[in-house]
Amino acid sequence: MSRRARRNHTPAFKAKVALAAVKGDRTIAQLAEHFDVHPNQITAWKAQLEGGASGVFGSGSMSPAAPAIDVKSLHAKIGELTLENDS
Repeated sequence: MSRRARRNHTPAFKAKVALAAVKGDRTIAQLAEHFDVHPNQITAWKAQLEGGASGVFGSGSMSPAAPAIDVKSLHAKIGELTLENDS
């Protein structure tokens, strides 16, 4: 029995399979046969989807978090510009 080469699945494919598993129309075994993926892999993707789904409806902010700002360096830059303007 020969081993199959390792496959890398796209995030879109993983989402499609995980959503099919969440729907529950078919069993994990049926989905595994249909998508040609191991049942344990489908279960893992389903758990990832369910665990990360709260992020979609999370904090109410759709924009990414603002980067941390170094206030000391900004004050130093303001001081330099003020000195340049005064001269």
